[in-house]
Amino acid sequence: MVDDPESSQWDITKRLVDVAWPIIGLNVLQVLALAVDTAMVGRLTDAENALTGMGYAGQLVFLLMVAMIGLTVGTVAFVARAHGARQDERVNHILHQSTQLTLVLGVFVAIAGNVVAVPLLMLLGAEEAAMGSALDYLRPLLLGTAFNYLNILYAAVLRGVGNTRLAFFVAVFMNGLNVIFNYGLILGNFGLPALGIFGAAIGTVLSQLAAAVLMYLLLHRDAVPGVHPNLVILPVDRDLVKDIVRIGWPAGLDMVILNAGFLTIIGLLARVDEVAVAAHAIGLRVQALAFVPGMSISQATGALVGAALGAGHIEEAKRVIRASLVLCTFIMTALGMTFIFFAGPLVEIFNVHPGTDLFDYSVIWMKVLGYGMPIVGIWISWVGMFQGSGATRRSLRINVTTTMLFQIPMSYILGFPLGFGLWGIWGAFPLAFAIKMVWGWWEYRKGEWAKVGSRV
Repeated sequence: MVDDPESSQWDITKRLVDVAWPIIGLNVLQVLALAVDTAMVGRLTDAENALTGMGYAGQLVFLLMVAMIGLTVGTVAFVARAHGARQDERVNHILHQSTQLTLVLGVFVAIAGNVVAVPLLMLLGAEEAAMGSALDYLRPLLLGTAFNYLNILYAAVLRGVGNTRLAFFVAVFMNGLNVIFNYGLILGNFGLPALGIFGAAIGTVLSQLAAAVLMYLLLHRDAVPGVHPNLVILPVDRDLVKDIVRIGWPAGLDMVILNAGFLTIIGLLARVDEVAVAAHAIGLRVQALAFVPGMSISQATGALVGAALGAGHIEEAKRVIRASLVLCTFIMTALGMTFIFFAGPLVEIFNVHPGTDLFDYSVIWMKVLGYGMPIVGIWISWVGMFQGSGATRRSLRINVTTTMLFQIPMSYILGFPLGFGLWGIWGAFPLAFAIKMVWGWWEYRKGEWAKVGSRV
């Protein structure tokens, strides 16, 4: 929460860093769980097949998570506003209602995801061998959806009240278990069966379950004053649910549109060479890790902007956004330079060796990502502003327009008619973000996002 409307820009920057660093740690650990899966699976005898399957499965998991992303964004917006207005009772009411929604959503996604898995994988162009690997990895993850979603929700609520450290420490515990389980179940260590890619999913789900139980017990025993989860079933607060959906659905659809762009890329890559899909999966693992600092600052920005507006401090919210822009741009530019100059060594971490198509394709994708990182960093700051203020429809409008009318057609045009191949297919991604960056600046200058009060 931002307490002093007269705080200097430096004070606000320090406050943003203080809230953001545990989020960075949390998100790094979440991404590392996927990286551990990828690195260990990369040591299997059929590694290329397995990695390709993980590439397909990862995109579907992301697609199916969009509703949870919307629920989280809506919850954080209302929790931050209530916390900024010092309404602890409302914070817990929002938490309880969101918990019930999360459990229902987790069960629904587990069932629906398994039903549509094969048709969607076929739509993406997965061949028989890759299809088998994708399903081996996907089905256990889907069955454990509720555990994963509860961890996401609890971390988001804690972010909304300005306490980000507890979620970080629980994530440390979860990832330690993930490494142990995966080392045993993927490769057959500790006397456990060698289950390959299936074992990677089982280990991840078990660690998510343990983390969700631990977080609930800690919060239930007053680990964070004023935040008390409760699993007792209560009547649904329809007005609150409608409000959460009103704020959250554009953010969830935002992810659908972003994912549509990535799915289109996968479809176009498969037309060139299916090995490029595996390269895309490797790049996404590194990208996810590299995007963590910017996305974490964006999440902290949203929480602090929401708290400031809940307390009626518009100028304070603007200082948070300015601090976010500086931090995101600096950090993402530094990471982008690392991608460009050290693309090869980064790819080799995944046991992919020079002289193969998989290595060459992965290096191309790394460099494209590196060139786009500064632009993406600025857009990420605007996303924090939109989500924290509840102006999620503006973000959606920008994303829909640039992705559907520019990125997707441009990927095809650059890749095939203009003959740039993989460079062109991937290159449309940062070009689209340049448009988003400028449009976000224009929305900020208009100022229509800044609405004060405890309700969004």
